[in-house]
Amino acid sequence: MKPKILIIEDNAQNMYLVTFILEKNNYQVIQASNGLDGIALAGQEKPDLILLDIQLPVLDGYAVARELRKIDSLAHVHIIAVTSYAMPGDRDHALSAGCSGYIEKPINPDTFIAQVKEYLNSPFLGGT
Repeated sequence: MKPKILIIEDNAQNMYLVTFILEKNNYQVIQASNGLDGIALAGQEKPDLILLDIQLPVLDGYAVARELRKIDSLAHVHIIAVTSYAMPGDRDHALSAGCSGYIEKPINPDTFIAQVKEYLNSPFLGGT
């Protein structure tokens, strides 16, 4: 069975690129273009991994991560911030909101799948 990955991303080009790379590497992709839809889909679909943009409409990624961490069935799912926020402290802010990892945009297609596999193959034990 293909690992299921939820992408929460409002930029159509970023969504297309990440989806293309993941599907080409045999992952099942679920898409949400805003935080509220992402939270609902995560609860319904129970993904194996969540890739979360930080700059989103309706709810920003930090608020989305905090809400996702309240869903018991997602307690052991990695939430990875995929963001262009690369200033000092941004990574720590994402981790403190409930993300378990951080990938900077623009993503590197040559290393992206290896990063995804690393998170899929390691248990999330909570905390930062």
